[in-house]
Formats: sequence, C-alpha cells, structure tokens
Amino acid sequence: MPGRHQLTELQLAILRVIWDKGEATVQDIWEALHAERGLAQTTVATMLSRLERRGVVTRRAPPQSRQYHYRAAVTEEEVQHSMVGELTERLFDGDVTALVQHLLSGADVSPGDIAKIRDMIERVETNAPETK
Repeated sequence: MPGRHQLTELQLAILRVIWDKGEATVQDIWEALHAERGLAQTTVATMLSRLERRGVVTRRAPPQSRQYHYRAAVTEEEVQHSMVGELTERLFDGDVTALVQHLLSGADVSPGDIAKIRDMIERVETNAPETK
C-alpha cells in the first residue's frame, strides 16, 4: 500500500521486529519488546489489529497453529520515505533544502558524515539526467 504511513513509536518497534524476522506472532513480538517496554500481549495484539486495518501488515493462520502470523505489507524504505515526506511537509513547508540545512547545522554532524553526504550527492548527480 503506497502512500502515507504515519506510525507511532510503538508501531514502528513492532514493525521492526516483523521486518527483522520476516514473519512474527503476537508472542514473538511481545517477547522481543517486553523487557524494554513492559507491554501486555493484548497491547501488541491491538496494535497489530490497527496496523492490519491500515494495510501495513497482513496476517495468516497456519494450519497447525492457533496463533496468527503477521507479515509486513510495506517495506522499511516505504515507511521512511512516507514519514520523512510528511515531516518535510509539516515542518519545512515541503522545502527539502531547508530540511537538509537543518540536518547539516546540527552539532552532531561529523566531518565523516559530511564526506559521506558529498559522495551521495555526487552519485545522485552522475546517475540523474540533467535538468537544464
């Protein structure tokens, strides 16, 4: 389901478990997140139900299992693209340059980061068609 995927921190944590495992049950996700978050299994089940209604995950019931198995219906890249796009629209009025300027003005940007960013820009410029 392409489009907007605005997810809460908990929904992202659940999806990360599913992306990592490929497929997961409520029990699998609860075990992965319980120590860090202290969640009830019912909370995980509720979140998965909401994600399924939104088309973010799908579920199947294997023949020999009493638990649903959940799979991601969206990729991590699709979610990142959607959420960064929404952030850019809301905070920077859609101005990508302003977003990049904000990121580069951060105190935690190292010279190594800047070198990597330069390399990325060069790769984009050499692979993109010229727009004149």
